[in-house]
Amino acid sequence: MIDRNTLISMANPKSQISEAYRILRTNIQFTGLDRQLKTIMVTSSGPGEGKTTTTVNLAVVFAQSGNRVLLIDADLRKPRVYTYFDIDPKKGITTLLSRQGSFKDYVQKSGVEGLDVIACGPIPPNPSELIGSNAMKKFIEEIKGHYDTILFDSPPVNPVTDAAVLSTLCDGVIFVCRVGQTKVDSIQKSKEHLVNVNANILGVVLNGVDKNIMGTYSYRNYYDEKHEGEKRKKKSFFRRKEIAG
Repeated sequence: MIDRNTLISMANPKSQISEAYRILRTNIQFTGLDRQLKTIMVTSSGPGEGKTTTTVNLAVVFAQSGNRVLLIDADLRKPRVYTYFDIDPKKGITTLLSRQGSFKDYVQKSGVEGLDVIACGPIPPNPSELIGSNAMKKFIEEIKGHYDTILFDSPPVNPVTDAAVLSTLCDGVIFVCRVGQTKVDSIQKSKEHLVNVNANILGVVLNGVDKNIMGTYSYRNYYDEKHEGEKRKKKSFFRRKEIAG
């Protein structure tokens, strides 16, 4: 069963937060006008900043727009994608890469139309090496022909090298920060790691923003208001090219 408590894009599609995910999706699509963004990695500087929640909800809204979407749990150290869906966590990418079988044997249905999931699988002893392997590169090239959008939930950037390695295989990177938690020096350090490998940093998502700052109206209210002048401007928390530093 899908965990609708954390998949707000399904549980409450007219909420402000759901609309923010749709705005993020739109911004990504417009960012990719000159360069196709098919493979996108979502990461953060450290744990607990909301990268996985962002990734799965973004995957849902991409699927809701009619895209064929594949969500991959590439956090080979502390995988969490399986907690959002009714899927087998042991049937995943680590086994696929080790055995080099067909990726179709490891794709699982998410319960959301248009959204497939590949879980992490058993935790490997060599996550960084597995992510940077030729098998991984071959796998990514193969799945590009089957999906419109491919989202990777990766480990945080600072503690391990996995995210930096994976970023070199993706078309773009989204960086997640949590207000009141993520430190500026951590962001700067993460940026340095990604820039050093020539990662294409698309922008930043701010998590934990005070709802009072966002406003007190709902998505539905925006369209129900009778007078154009009464419509309040929605805010996107996707900031292109604005990582500190």
